[in-house]
Formats: sequence, structure tokens, C-alpha cells
Amino acid sequence: MSDAVAPTSRPSPGAPGGPVYEWRHPEDTTLHKVVRDNLRTLYAAVEDGYACAPLPAFVRAELEGYLDCGVLCRGFALMACPGCPERHLVAFSCKRRGFCPSCLGRRMAQTTANLLDHVLPQTPLRQWVLTVPHALRTRLAYDRVLLARVGRLFVATVLGFYRRRLGDLRVHPGRGQSGAVTVVQRTSADLKLNPHLDSVFLDGVYAPGADGKPVFHALPRLSTSDVADVLQAARARILGDLRRRGVVVMDDDSENPLVEDDGFSDRESALAHLAAAAVSGAPPAGPERRSRPPIPLRGHPGVAVTAPLTVTEMGFSLHAATHAGAHDARAREALVKYILRPPIAQERLRLLPDDLVRIVLRRPFRDGTTAIDLDPLSLLSRLAAAVPPPRQHGIRYAGVLAAASKWRAQVVPPPLPSPAAEPDPQGELPQRPSPPPTWRCRYRPWAELLRRAFAIDVTTCPRCGGPLRLLALVKDPGGVARYLRHLGEPTEPPPRSPARAPPYWKSRAFRRRVAEPPSLLEE
Repeated sequence: MSDAVAPTSRPSPGAPGGPVYEWRHPEDTTLHKVVRDNLRTLYAAVEDGYACAPLPAFVRAELEGYLDCGVLCRGFALMACPGCPERHLVAFSCKRRGFCPSCLGRRMAQTTANLLDHVLPQTPLRQWVLTVPHALRTRLAYDRVLLARVGRLFVATVLGFYRRRLGDLRVHPGRGQSGAVTVVQRTSADLKLNPHLDSVFLDGVYAPGADGKPVFHALPRLSTSDVADVLQAARARILGDLRRRGVVVMDDDSENPLVEDDGFSDRESALAHLAAAAVSGAPPAGPERRSRPPIPLRGHPGVAVTAPLTVTEMGFSLHAATHAGAHDARAREALVKYILRPPIAQERLRLLPDDLVRIVLRRPFRDGTTAIDLDPLSLLSRLAAAVPPPRQHGIRYAGVLAAASKWRAQVVPPPLPSPAAEPDPQGELPQRPSPPPTWRCRYRPWAELLRRAFAIDVTTCPRCGGPLRLLALVKDPGGVARYLRHLGEPTEPPPRSPARAPPYWKSRAFRRRVAEPPSLLEE
């Protein structure tokens, strides 16, 4: 029972004041319209032209579930005030983890609250982002064992840098340990398939003090040469491990590794085709049209340092310029939310008059690109590739923040005070067992997340200030239709558009730029 993303709010007319929850009407958003109008076309294009095979079940379930997320005619919870006629309808969510802005927004808010309250200590934080070459992206996107291996090697390299650097400064005798939380992001800002590691590291190390308890020592300074050293070490370790496992073969005349076939294209031909296209932006996940301001490009070909604390080498890139102070609560929350962000935000999508969809970039690319224009089918192809496969972990902990670390219980924040328990009939308070120090994160109700993230109290009546109670969960289609008909709301979801004929693209301009599906398959 969750309508998770930032809901529409209105000022309260009653005594309590503050914003009030309102239904967000997901069927009116740009993303919902794009998926609804092109989903059948994507199915037909994949099965008939691009891959001659259906999409895997987990991708279809993600796409179908998104169309039902937040739609009242699929069921809702009824919140009522016993003291006045106030009623709230809360639509059910799809609870998917691929691209749904609502459900991933809820997951972002909950995980951020848990990390800040129960995991990340009061130390400076630094973001480290590792991006891998194009040749490795399709393989890493669907090989969870290999992706976990690459993540462990990268995190171990950065943890080793902190230990050696502060050891060289004689802060500790080489026994210091840092910690990290790593999130796997699957796409770039333009929704191209780009599995990369977004990590938040404690910007320093814990070392045993005089009493044996861990004491934190912050890194005094990080230079671009330090980031370059970390990238070179991580790249060498990752490629060395992949070569030993037979995953890649290095060509002496090329800077990019040659990835060996693992049979994924034979097992999931449709998904493999979409993933390869989503990495490069080729059809059916492209072509694309970029919007650039008329400014000259900066830098020169072959330059390894692209920005302060940002370096590239042989297709790998490493960014470490984002930092949050130990007592800067706003910066710490913004940093954690950023690494947990959904792949797409509703406000960054625009429908253009020429049947194109525009993705407005949050930050311009290095070549000056500020927006990407795509055919709706190309956007949907990139969304399908953004869905993670089943049983692939998205968050990992390392160093002193790992579950098995002996220091974790001593460095994580102290547990928050629990609410007072109700006394028993004899007048004595029951004794509640306190949770272990490494097991404090919990499920946070939707109402708590709304109150914490948007200052909306969904449990208080906006008219009289009384408590809102859950009156019923309306799931029966007949009951849902009767209640919505009484309110004048639609009783059926918006219809889906039929599949278009080849060449499937909706935009006439893009139809002229691309070939027919058989030629795409030959490519």
C-alpha cells in the first residue's frame, strides 16, 4: 500500500496547516504516456524484426507493472477520518526496481534514511564513481557474479589507498580501515546502458586508539594525481582478474578489451540485442539527436585529466570530486540520495511536437550537450535494458561498514531512542529486547517517508486535525469501479495504443534516418 514518489500537495484549509497529500495522476505524466503508447510496438518490433524472440519475463513484468503503478482503478487504500467526512484514496504501487520513478523514489528515501540514521558514522564522506569501457558494459549488466567481482576489486583498491596514504602520513601504523557503501547504477543520464559503481567512502580511516577503540582520522587532502593512481591500480587489477577468468582478451593494437562471448546472446537474444543497442545508442535504442549550445569543445584528444579529481584511461573513468563534511547534514543527505537516484525523473522528460521525446540533462555533457531527443520506441528500448536481472544486489557494504566487521558496532551511529512501550495491567513496562548493533535498518512506512521527505502528514486530517485511519483496502474490481464511479473518476485504465507497422518508429524524421528492421539485424 504505497504511492511512493513526491505527491501533489495543496495547502491545508483546516487548522493543522502545511501541505496535504493528493493523488498524483500518473497516467498524465510523460513517461506513462510514452510507455502506454509504445509498449505493444516494442513487443512487435522485438519479436518480428530486431531479435526474432520475445523479451524475458522479468523485463515484461517491469513494463507491465509500471503501467498499473499508482492507477486508482487497479485498487487503492481508503483513509478516513472518524470525526469528519474527509477521505483519502491511496493507490497501490508496483514495487519494481527498474525505472519506475515513484517506487524507486520511495526506495531512495527509505534507504537514505536508514544509511544516515544507522550505518554512516559522523565522518566526512566522499563519492567515488568508476565507469568501465563500452565493451564490458553489456557483459557486466547481466552477469551478477562478474559485476560483484569487479565491485570488490574497485572498493578494495580505494580502501587500500586510504590505508596506505594515511599510513605514510604516520597517522597510524598501517592498521587503519575505511568503509564504503556501493550502489550499482545501470544507466547514464541519457539512459544508455552503463553499469557503473557509485560509492560513498568514509574520507579517512579508523585506527585503534590508546584504549583500543577505533578513532577516525580524516584524509587531509586528495589530489588529481591520487585519483589517477587509484584508477591505474583498479584498472590493472580488474583487467588482470578478467583475463585470468577468460572474460576478456587484450589486443596489443587496441586500447579496449575484447570481451569473450559467454552465450548470453543465445540464451536471451532479444535482451542481448537491446542491451548492445542501449550501450552504443544504435537502433532500436537510437538514433538520437543532441541539443548543444554553440560553444567550442574543451580539452584535447588523449588528455587523461578531464576535470579536477576526474581522470580517464583506456575506457575506464574515475570521479572523486564530490565531498560532504562530517557535520553538513544537507550535503550528506544529498550525496546519499544521489547515488541511490532513479534512472529517470519525471520532470526531465518532454514530449515534442514532432513525435520525439526529449531528455533534459541535469548537467551538460563535456561536449556541451544539454538534451537528448529520441523516438519514443528508442526511449522504451533503453528503459527495457535498464531493468536489472533477478537476484542482482544493488547495494553492497565494505570495510568497517561490512556486516562481518569487528568495528562496525563501534563506528555506526548509536541506535535511536525507541518509543515508550505501553504499560501492562500491573503497571510495569515490558522489556523489549534491543536489536543488535549491526541490524537496525528497517522498513519505513509510506506515511513516515512522506513526513520526512516532503513534510506531509498523511495520518492527520487536514480539516479537523484528527487522526486518519485505514478504513479498507479496496481490491475487488467491482468495488473499485463502484467507488470511483461515485467520485466521477475513470473506472478503466487508459487504453494502450496498438502496435505500429514496420519500421516501427513514430517520428517521421527518424523513420527516414534509419533502415528497415532486417538490415538492423544484419548489423
